Amino acid sequence: MELLFDQVLVAFGFGLFGAVLFAAIGLISGTDETTTIAPLTLLIILLGAPPVGVFTFWMAAVVAKHMTHAIPTALLGIPGDTLATPLMAECEAMRKLGAPHIALRKMISGAIVSAFIAVPAAVLFASLLAPFGDVIKAFAPWIFALAAVIITYFSPGKLASTLLLIPFVVLIIALQSFTAIFETKLAISYFLGIAIGPLIADLFMVSSPLGRKKMRRHAVNQLSIAPEVKSWSGYFPNPLKVLDKEQIKWTVATSVVSSATFVFSPVAMTVALGEFVSSRFKQVYQRLTTTLTAKNGITESTYIAEALIPLIAFGLPLSPVAAGPAAPLFNAPPVFTVGENGAQGHNLHHLLSQWEFLGYGLLAVFIASIVSYPFAMNYARRAALFVTKYISHEAIIATFVGLILVISLWEGELLGLLVIITVGLVGGLLSKHFGFNTGCQFMGYYMAILTVPALMSMVG
Repeated sequence: MELLFDQVLVAFGFGLFGAVLFAAIGLISGTDETTTIAPLTLLIILLGAPPVGVFTFWMAAVVAKHMTHAIPTALLGIPGDTLATPLMAECEAMRKLGAPHIALRKMISGAIVSAFIAVPAAVLFASLLAPFGDVIKAFAPWIFALAAVIITYFSPGKLASTLLLIPFVVLIIALQSFTAIFETKLAISYFLGIAIGPLIADLFMVSSPLGRKKMRRHAVNQLSIAPEVKSWSGYFPNPLKVLDKEQIKWTVATSVVSSATFVFSPVAMTVALGEFVSSRFKQVYQRLTTTLTAKNGITESTYIAEALIPLIAFGLPLSPVAAGPAAPLFNAPPVFTVGENGAQGHNLHHLLSQWEFLGYGLLAVFIASIVSYPFAMNYARRAALFVTKYISHEAIIATFVGLILVISLWEGELLGLLVIITVGLVGGLLSKHFGFNTGCQFMGYYMAILTVPALMSMVG
């Protein structure tokens, strides 16, 4: 009992740290989940955080960020992160109606309801798939290849992304062969290079006169934020009272559905299910508010399910989220591994039980809710104004660049840095110009370390 209490206390502490940190980061528009959540999760793993601490940190970070990312999206008209992009049309329509504050409240209330549904739903679906885990692991190299084709084809790049798997896998294998000459085996550096690829590509672009010309802006963005109108008493409003019955019904339904379809892109699921909900309503205001509620809930449920189901059932990153923002939970050598060349993996799948995933997952959602939800409901306008006036995006970018430099030098010294720059530049350009995004690139990386060795051993 004392050991359990200590574990819960540790989990609460890490969850609180993740929730507070990413509730703040979520206020900054354009902060991608893979670029922010993944490196910091990797850092706490390498620093020796216990498994329950790692898990609650990641879960609380995701839930908190996907609540506060609604603030710049709804109030400023700027996507809070990648998953906020499908919500932009409805948010713009609500601003034209003079009700961005209503849009914000509906969005974050949908998120908190969806998060509490997604954890038990994802654990249930994972438990149904778990009996097939050994079979799936045995065929893992070929399943990765199939999953990579599916994920890339449903990415923004479609067929081009699927075809780009071939040269990208060849690039990873070539770099592995190059570093092997110096008896250096890298893993984290590839992961970090993929995670910050678009950032590295942008840094190279601004260093070129032609690139600067393309990226130059000739006018300062003008933003106006509606005044806050509080319609509840106390500090913590009841999300079930903020939403009407139709909005609760559709949020629950879409959360359950999106918690089961863990292979597909979160953006694609948000768009598809959001359009389905939108088609059910004719009255404009009801359609907009219900669609926003459901869509922001889907961003929570897809992220939770796409991490939990592969983590619990297989221990392999077989989803876009598992291969991207949640990748350190599966593969963070030397602490966590997926098991290359037939070796047994060792990650959270092997260290936590299904009941622990359920219990600590709900704990993380609870922590993120008490941190992010009342903050966003009560102080959204003031927080948005503070960020736009006083927070330097350049400083945030520099912080993450410094963190990544430290980790790469720790793992492989100069070779680690060269791999990050190479993979990041190529991956960033492919993402920007072909839609071959980070989720596709992570699947390419896992094909290089799992599928290609299996294929080579088969052909002799």
